[in-house]
Amino acid sequence: MESFEAHWGVPGGIVQTIVGSQLRGKGLPCPPRIRHELHLGEQSRAVLYEIKRRDETMPIILLAHGMGGCSESGYIKRISTKLWMRGYGVFLINHLGCGPGMGLSPRLWNGGSSDDLAKMIDFVIQKYPGAILMPIGFSLSGNVLLKYLGEGRKISENISGALAVNPPVDLRVASAIISNKWSCALFNRYYMRLIRNQAVALAQQFPSAMSPLKNLKTIWDFDVSYTAPAGGFKDVDDYYDRSSSQHYLKGINIPTAILSAEDDPFVPGHLFDQAVMSEKVTLHQPKKGGHMGYISRHATSHGDRRWMDYAVLQWIQESHEAES
Repeated sequence: MESFEAHWGVPGGIVQTIVGSQLRGKGLPCPPRIRHELHLGEQSRAVLYEIKRRDETMPIILLAHGMGGCSESGYIKRISTKLWMRGYGVFLINHLGCGPGMGLSPRLWNGGSSDDLAKMIDFVIQKYPGAILMPIGFSLSGNVLLKYLGEGRKISENISGALAVNPPVDLRVASAIISNKWSCALFNRYYMRLIRNQAVALAQQFPSAMSPLKNLKTIWDFDVSYTAPAGGFKDVDDYYDRSSSQHYLKGINIPTAILSAEDDPFVPGHLFDQAVMSEKVTLHQPKKGGHMGYISRHATSHGDRRWMDYAVLQWIQESHEAES
């Protein structure tokens, strides 16, 4: 895999993060999708979109979005299309209350929602029992994926490997940084706006459910007032302790890669120095890149500067070749 070298005009982690999330890429074809609705509990439904494989021998890739995102997030649409163009099958998941699933559940997902992820993965395996499956979690979903892999449940042999991109392995640290650092105030407002949209839909469709629609200003406040009690946790510290994937990395028993830049503004590089990891976990830690930014100095082999897309597809290709 080619190493990452940041674009000269996008120098630091904050700027990489902003440009990576806001910069529009070149137009890509829109592959046909099949909509699936999964029941994940009483009254709770989630939406998955399937892009069918053009080559039945290829793996199926499951893409899971970050906080405030959904199947329509730019990076999810971009990467899923690039995968489809290369013959892979793709499932684009929407966690509870997200994207086209807004208003379909009386609760919102959180950073510990590994049971919901397990049901989504089981659904794909039941639909394609002979297929190789590679789940990829971005940002908060990366944390959920690592927790799913390492908390002791039986992992299907269909899953040949997994990738977590910029996972906030310590939720307490990530929440405190986004909520309190002046340099992250823009991100806090952005995430809170997205969460409010989800909260409005939930409150309208489920007026008797616990409402996340409160005048909260930070992610930390939201976790204290809604995430922890709605998720059945004793308090916010219980939520952060039980849901942070740093506690589960040592229990992972399948090949798993983590990609996280050292200058990620929400996930400090030193967190991985302190973590105890299984020998099955491989850490890729470029010095630059921000939080899912990775705007490259040079165009990748895909013809754009989206190094994150390149790294994801390269990992999939190399992992598949190693399995064959």
